[in-house]
Amino acid sequence: MGGLVIKGGRVVDPASGMDAVADVAVLDGQISAVGTDLGGAERVIDATGLVVSPGFIDLHAHGQSIPADRMQAFDGVTTTLDLEAGVLPVASWYRRQVDKGRVLNYGAAANWAFARIGAMTGSNTESSLEAFGHAMRDRRWIDNVASDTEVAGILDRLTNGLNEGGIGIGILNAYAPGAGVQELTAVCQLAAAQNVATFTHVAYMSRIDPESAAEAYIRLIGYAGATGAHMHICHFNSSSKTDIERCVALIEKAQAQGLPITIEAYPYGTGSTVLAAAFFSDPEFEARNGTGYDSVQRVTDGRRFRDREELLAAQKEEPSTLVLWHVLDTENNPHHRDLLDMAVLYPGGAIASDAMPWTSDGKPYTGDAWPLPDDATSHPRSAGCFTRFIREWVRERRTLSLLEGVRKCALIPAEILSASTPAMRAKGRLQPGADADIVVFDFEALTDRATFSAMNRPSEGVRHLIVSGQPLITDGVLDVAARPGRPVRRPVTES
Repeated sequence: MGGLVIKGGRVVDPASGMDAVADVAVLDGQISAVGTDLGGAERVIDATGLVVSPGFIDLHAHGQSIPADRMQAFDGVTTTLDLEAGVLPVASWYRRQVDKGRVLNYGAAANWAFARIGAMTGSNTESSLEAFGHAMRDRRWIDNVASDTEVAGILDRLTNGLNEGGIGIGILNAYAPGAGVQELTAVCQLAAAQNVATFTHVAYMSRIDPESAAEAYIRLIGYAGATGAHMHICHFNSSSKTDIERCVALIEKAQAQGLPITIEAYPYGTGSTVLAAAFFSDPEFEARNGTGYDSVQRVTDGRRFRDREELLAAQKEEPSTLVLWHVLDTENNPHHRDLLDMAVLYPGGAIASDAMPWTSDGKPYTGDAWPLPDDATSHPRSAGCFTRFIREWVRERRTLSLLEGVRKCALIPAEILSASTPAMRAKGRLQPGADADIVVFDFEALTDRATFSAMNRPSEGVRHLIVSGQPLITDGVLDVAARPGRPVRRPVTES
């Protein structure tokens, strides 16, 4: 007798539509059976009164470290992917993850921004948050249209990344708004030829023309129609700012016409990025975004910027510093709450966290301490995205059934990647043959605890978490020695 049986839980599987009390049997890293009276096993988890669902899949997580994984584990996540930014080079990044061991399943796209940095500035630094901030001091890759030779260099770097198993192409267009349509068309044509998705932070996020969020989505729709590339929109909420209603209408119509466009959103009105981001230095920042400079807040000490001069000075001194950007006042403004609902509840859209790296003493924290150090900071979504969504939109407000809520957290993300990435076809579902990535949670107790004043509080309510068939959280306690994470990667091909 071997394996594991999770007995008597409320099994919620959006792939089959199952929502019933049953047992789930696990053997050799896979689900071997779902039903009743499955017999004994080497290990039994009593899930009476608890929900058993596929582990949540995060398409948009920048942490990609052991401390980031652990915080996301308590958020119900079993697979954490960096697809909006991605990495470059791809092969060496995957090697490093194997060498250090990972807590959750992991993967990344090929990074267009770093392909641009390499081709246009000659700096072939490996991608990282710090390298990204420093690269912004040379604005050629941010502002300039690439020459034909540079475009060839960008495409060559991205092709190598895809051949090394990158999960699509991450397009941080907002950080290089000078990129030309011819270049981005060629990038999308490459994605279509390789049958991979692009994961785009759209070029513009303003509420007014020119260079509005609406213009950015019209361009994205055009790329999908003209190249056939699967265009995935990252953080639809924060990219659309206060113009979500208009942007929803554009994307709905494009999808209705059969264009390959998918979206994700996170359940917060506040975004986060690096201070050096080009859009903060826009001379018309206040008018174009409907927010003052005090909407930008440094993560490390909570300071809000007074004016443009202070922000520009800080950009030069500390370009890689993480900041919060308070855009939607969902606490006090009912209309802003409605706008966030439009993004979070968008039919067929995924929930994705945009989880940021954890920092301590102003630097990325990659240590092994658990709980995280008292001074560890990040956006609260790095700790509580999925539990916040289930708590507020499913349990408290009942805008969705639990089955549909789990669909947005697990099955839809898997389906978005299923055409390009064979490994994802076995995730996001509780069926025989599927990967044993499972979350067992107390529906009534499930809640996020991280706030903007106490960011490093793990979520509560996840009682058990199984990753690749191995228990990671048992009775609410993390196994700090466990490294069950496995790479999610497209097949590697010879270039």
